[in-house]
Amino acid sequence: MDSHRLAPRLLASWQRSRRYGLSPEEMRPVFTGSVDTASLFYECGHEVLRGLRDTLANEAVSMMIADSDGLVLCRVCDDASISRSLDRVHLAPGFSFAERDVGTNGLGLALTDRVPSLVRADEHYCAGLRGYTCAAAPVLDPGTGGLVGSVNLTTWSDSSSKLLLALAQAAAGNTAALMLARGTGRRVPPSPRGEVFRVYADRYHQHDHTHQALSPGWTDAVAAARTASVRGRIVAVVGEPGAGKAALAATARRQTGARERLLSARAPAPGDVAAWLALWAPELGKDSTCVLVSGVDRLPAWAATELARLFDEARRVAGEGAGRLPPFAVTAQRYSAIPDVLRPLVDTVVEVPALRFRPDDILPLARHFAGRHRGPTVTFTPAAARALTSYDWPENVGQLRRVVCEAASRTDVIDTRHLPAEVFTGSSGQLTRLQLLERDEIVRCLTEPGTTVAQAAAKMGMGRATVYRKMARYGIRVPGQRRGAGP
Repeated sequence: MDSHRLAPRLLASWQRSRRYGLSPEEMRPVFTGSVDTASLFYECGHEVLRGLRDTLANEAVSMMIADSDGLVLCRVCDDASISRSLDRVHLAPGFSFAERDVGTNGLGLALTDRVPSLVRADEHYCAGLRGYTCAAAPVLDPGTGGLVGSVNLTTWSDSSSKLLLALAQAAAGNTAALMLARGTGRRVPPSPRGEVFRVYADRYHQHDHTHQALSPGWTDAVAAARTASVRGRIVAVVGEPGAGKAALAATARRQTGARERLLSARAPAPGDVAAWLALWAPELGKDSTCVLVSGVDRLPAWAATELARLFDEARRVAGEGAGRLPPFAVTAQRYSAIPDVLRPLVDTVVEVPALRFRPDDILPLARHFAGRHRGPTVTFTPAAARALTSYDWPENVGQLRRVVCEAASRTDVIDTRHLPAEVFTGSSGQLTRLQLLERDEIVRCLTEPGTTVAQAAAKMGMGRATVYRKMARYGIRVPGQRRGAGP
């Protein structure tokens, strides 16, 4: 097929396939020999495909799920002829059909661009796949919003493909819904739609923690980013979700002393990328403007390619002026997760330590968030302070902000009873809804002022030994809790 006749997304995929050094005539998918069948995604995806098989009885359609790396985990198909054909091209469990392994294909493109994708016949990069039409849709983890894999439906290239993509999308949605139902106790993250970027020029103090007495773990990272910026280097700030990557990058830029406007562009939903780029990209080349692009590891491949072009152009323009700061910075969870086309533009990588590694920052940040939310009159009791500093904060600063703001909405003096049960519990695996209710009720009773374990047990109609067993089961720890005598 003439590549010039391809749609823009498919053309970009073909261009990436060439850069990977793949041959259109020879396909060599990577074989691992084993797949993970113990994950929640596999369990739910396989169940959805088995149900879909009944709907597509007597149809020459093969249904697959693949993990986020493109590794085929399972294949469900009742048509022997298409199964034998797919075996010949190794589209089978244990083989990787990521774009970088076999070129443009529906499964790989859905994972790369993180949007539903349909690749027909000769739109495939490798000739061996041109006898098929493939539709695939990504599956997002309902707890974290991260990419966990895809659902792929494959049929013959001369078959009708009108409903194929809709079926793949429905199967992906059903898989995510089933994961949510079985993964109880997990919050669904907010949608990335809505606010595209914020201008920090006039209200930067909302994100500036430099007036707080923070730990060396934070201040050293800020200093490293500031020094790199002053030297004209492009900085990538990496770290766990919610650790404060964007806040650190913004703080470092402000500490350079430059009087500049800072635009923070958060990675949007995949379908909103074109509008997202059009909205802020014109600001990139302006004097005294720095663009901070957060979450570049979540961008579709085609968007990363366009961003690399814009960044490269802005960097060349900025380099023409002596003493100018770099015009942009980026954040990601890991340097290795930054798209290949963006990685060469990064000169310095600065890691933000997770909040559990800098416990001295917890109370200063808590006071900061409470003050921003309600005012400086909000205080913490010693017991609440101990509870906050004793918790590991797996979701980092973002979780701390949410917990503190919710508590500050209820009172001016935050005590343990104003904090959610999650702050008093360790990791205890996935809990059912009934277990969550029981855990939260135990924590509620234990955090009542002056309540002993014995008193809490009597209030709940349990024996004290039973309460201790359940505390151990749920990992409940209430700092300063008195054991008390039995009733």
